[in-house]
Amino acid sequence: MANVSNGAIARMLIRTYDILAKKRDGGKHTADEIRALVQGFVSGDVTDYQMSAWLMAVCINGLDGEETAALTEAMIASGETVDLSSLQGLTVDKHSTGGVGDKTTLVLAPLLASAGLTVAKMSGRGLGITGGTLDKLESIAGLSTSLSKDQFLQQAREVGCVIAGQTADLVPADKKMYALRDVTATVECVPLIAASVMSKKLACGASTILLDVKVGSGAFMKDIESARQLARTMIDIGTRMRRRTVAAITGMDQPLGLAVGNAVEVAEAVKALSGGGPDDLRQLCLQLGALLAAAAGRRSSEPIDKSALSAARRRLAGLLSSGAALDKFRQMVAAQGGDSRVVEDPSRLPQPSFHTVVRSASAGYIAAVDAGAIGRAAGLLGAGRQRKEDAIDPTAGILLRKKTGDRTEAGEELALLVYSGTVQVEPAVELVRSAFRFADAPPEPAPLIHETLGF
Repeated sequence: MANVSNGAIARMLIRTYDILAKKRDGGKHTADEIRALVQGFVSGDVTDYQMSAWLMAVCINGLDGEETAALTEAMIASGETVDLSSLQGLTVDKHSTGGVGDKTTLVLAPLLASAGLTVAKMSGRGLGITGGTLDKLESIAGLSTSLSKDQFLQQAREVGCVIAGQTADLVPADKKMYALRDVTATVECVPLIAASVMSKKLACGASTILLDVKVGSGAFMKDIESARQLARTMIDIGTRMRRRTVAAITGMDQPLGLAVGNAVEVAEAVKALSGGGPDDLRQLCLQLGALLAAAAGRRSSEPIDKSALSAARRRLAGLLSSGAALDKFRQMVAAQGGDSRVVEDPSRLPQPSFHTVVRSASAGYIAAVDAGAIGRAAGLLGAGRQRKEDAIDPTAGILLRKKTGDRTEAGEELALLVYSGTVQVEPAVELVRSAFRFADAPPEPAPLIHETLGF
């Protein structure tokens, strides 16, 4: 046994069968049991069918706070981590649970960096109706999101913000487990979602983390209570691992901003960084940015008063209007090999070959715009993917002309569909048309942020 690692010895002493049986019967795991299961799965000693059985048992019987934290730690330990301690100043990170038209990362990263914070962020690709930050950025000619760890750290140090793809060696357990969850009906489980998200966020090393938990028709969480449960679970994990972790539950019943797609969202982000763009996008970015800036550097137990939030928001608004945030975006794009001229000339982004107008069949006020339907329509046009290996069309997307609360007349334009190549245009048109609901009076405006947690 002299040449056998401690981890291998632990797995020999803890039978996988016993771990599965314990959770099947509603028992509580020890940290050693969870560690042995995850290590065994990554090494190949625990089979896919065994892990699938455990994932289903977790979906049925759950994990408590200690178990969820232990699972997160075991997943982090399955691969490399990013050490940001060599970077000067405060390091921050932000994660969105995904939505339609959600380009907040493209605005927040350079905005916060222009305020002196360091944003070293690893992002993902789009899947289903959820857009991916990497896909959006890669619509800029030449821009690379595949950076080595050294390149990632160097850019964070020199520019103050970097957005790159997750390396193959970062939390490999999550990749393997998610592939199983995706095909075994075990995706919609709060402890598993929380461990997946937080393992990647914590492995990336930031000292303060903001979680943007979306809720609504275009989000994974459809109701406030589910979103609240997920937010609290992730905050608990971060707190247990001594990271300042805060959350905002934000609305996703209609798309954020007016653009849904990839290149079209980059163009809209540039407008927001210039101090313009859709009001909801700009206001949400300022509010989220203020929350993260105010939380950075404070202990988990240290409250944040309203005056600190107001001061942070005013400062960030000034950085938008002065052009400092836009200049930081330009620096980030150039550092990653992209054509930074898109900042002054968004027409340098990929342009669609075709467009189709969707017009209103009746007059009235827009009572709702179903974000889920808009996201599915964008996917039919080529802006999204159903499988991770699918290719996307960077030119494809939807430009909304009306949103909730707006008045429209019969025949007036509701949305513009843009795309290139052969796509399913008519089904997309019908989805967009069905997304709009009408009323005789304008609805009460919904809040951008329903509530905040961890402050």
